[in-house]
Amino acid sequence: MPTDDTLTAAVAAPTLALTQEDSWLQPYEPILLARQQRLADRLAAITKEYGSLSKFATAHQRLGLHYDARRRGYVVREWAPSAEAVSLVGDFNFWNREADYLQKDEATGVWEGFIADDENGRRPAAGTRYKLHVVAHGQSKDRLPAYLRRAVQDEVTKDYSAQVWVPENPFKWTDQTFRIANATKGQPLIYEAHVGMAQEQGRVGTYREFADYILPRIQADGYNTIQLMAILEHPYYGSFGYHVANFFAPSSRFGTPDDLKYLINEAHKRGLAVLLDLVHSHAVKNEAEGLADFDGSGNLYFHKGARGNHPGWDSKLFDYGRPEVQQFLLSNLRYWLEEFHFDGFRFDGVTSMLYHHHGEGHAFGGYDSYFGPDADDDAILYLMLASTLVREVKKSALLIAEDMSGLPGLCRPIAEGGVGFDYRLAMGLPDFWIKNLKHKRDEDWDLGELWHQLTNRRAGEKTVAYAESHDQALVGDKTLSHWLYDSTIYTNMGVLDGDPQVARATALHKLIRLITLSAGGEAYLTFMGNEFGHPEWVDFPRAGNDWSYHYARRQWSLADNPDLRFHQLGTFDQAMLQLARERQLLTKGPATLLNLDYENRVLTFERAGLVFVFSFNVSSSFFDYSIPVPATGRYRLLLSTDRPEFGGFARLDEKVIYDTFGGGGTAEAPRLRLYVPSRTALVLVRG
Repeated sequence: MPTDDTLTAAVAAPTLALTQEDSWLQPYEPILLARQQRLADRLAAITKEYGSLSKFATAHQRLGLHYDARRRGYVVREWAPSAEAVSLVGDFNFWNREADYLQKDEATGVWEGFIADDENGRRPAAGTRYKLHVVAHGQSKDRLPAYLRRAVQDEVTKDYSAQVWVPENPFKWTDQTFRIANATKGQPLIYEAHVGMAQEQGRVGTYREFADYILPRIQADGYNTIQLMAILEHPYYGSFGYHVANFFAPSSRFGTPDDLKYLINEAHKRGLAVLLDLVHSHAVKNEAEGLADFDGSGNLYFHKGARGNHPGWDSKLFDYGRPEVQQFLLSNLRYWLEEFHFDGFRFDGVTSMLYHHHGEGHAFGGYDSYFGPDADDDAILYLMLASTLVREVKKSALLIAEDMSGLPGLCRPIAEGGVGFDYRLAMGLPDFWIKNLKHKRDEDWDLGELWHQLTNRRAGEKTVAYAESHDQALVGDKTLSHWLYDSTIYTNMGVLDGDPQVARATALHKLIRLITLSAGGEAYLTFMGNEFGHPEWVDFPRAGNDWSYHYARRQWSLADNPDLRFHQLGTFDQAMLQLARERQLLTKGPATLLNLDYENRVLTFERAGLVFVFSFNVSSSFFDYSIPVPATGRYRLLLSTDRPEFGGFARLDEKVIYDTFGGGGTAEAPRLRLYVPSRTALVLVRG
């Protein structure tokens, strides 16, 4: 911790952009500078030994099983310093644990073996299943190599093995002209998706089915970025992909590695960026499939003892201070960017990484919460190394952090005192919406609190706003549509049904999404199916539901049926995104409050030259309602949630032109008089 003298010096003369902009951060500048220095020292050490950070992040090219064309055979290498013996076993040697021993390099702890092509006709080949047999402390176990590229499960025994993947015809990329910046236009509109549950049929979907049938939907809806979940291999399907076992293997339950490449290539052809939902915050504790206690030491990749176990996730925690672990994870980043052409990462569980307490039961109050002894300096160093590497490998890649702590500088450049991410997820927004829907009637919503939640984010740090993600769709929780419609979502969703609860739910669903998009951040996200108010939660096959796939799918037919409210909600989502794209809504600075009318429950603000009017009034509509606007002139409607194609009541004549009054030479702002129907949002533009 800094001394009193260094704290005083930092307050007097801040040198970092981050602390210059936030005086409350100035006492902590020595800590931020120390983090920068530690990064510089580590980079210097890496450069001295490996030549560059990018070269350091190439362990996947050396470790694991690789064909060596020069030597004409397969070479296998594995880091396991505490192991007593390691052998390669598989179909090729009839799983004989004594046939192919590896030799240990005592200096590095890496075991190496070689099997020549002409070795009695016995060698690994395409499709060969294999493992490593590891002996430690007198015990022996078959283990999956840490850097394996493909893991497959036996349908009968359910056992996982590594598999040699050598396609007859290597995949040919055609995305050379794709550019992330051209796709996102500076405002990622993110579609969070799960390949396996993307089909309507009750089964596991494939990469190619997603590419052929789901990508066209995403493109037509108007999203420009896809965030793919559950790609890294995980033994338990129901973990939603968050208990990873094999970090370099795309999940084989959805298809082959080339099938995933096909998906990403097709997305790029459609102008869609693709982000990988990456889990470097923890790993599955399974020894049979994962990395736990790999060499018998108890702390190879993970911390030893209690520190190596996550208190709430029943999983293992990486030792980010160990050079070999840094290299493993950084190589993993480079691998996914280069081998599969991903356009960036959504880092899962960043809060857990940043603090020794992992955010469990911890309230983040003052800045001491971020910079005190609870901060995990090793993890912070790793995240800074990660953001630095990604910029070296793919400069335009997007980095999103799932952090609920609000660490200052997380999404600022390292040179400014930050960690280097581009966006943080606005995790408080979906919690706010669910809390209100669960505990309050909408006539009792506090509009001041709503505005605070939407706009309470750090200046200079970009945020991904969202009303709901996969978290709210999981069994045990309820989506916005489920909270709003309740049981009527199964019975009264016809467009001709006159159910007042359905009318209320439809109106609020649109208001919640539009105000979240327009005021909540610099990017926007929704989870697959929620854009049209998907009627059911997500529940993967498990013993508790008789291994059913009924809730592990998406019912696209509901969105496609023009006779249903689901179709109307989906149509509104498309119009909302079109507005954001055409007006570059999320790139033009934060929203500015124009008026907050508590009595009539009307909220008005400006963003990107547009005037947004939200009426949360449950029963009253207002004629000649006066609102302040930024400039004099003539205004027209761009969007109204009351359109009949959106499930509204067509109470507005959208051809009307509105002229301002007042303003002029007075101190008061010019104003408009509008008809503002109940539970309706209006978007106006001048000119």
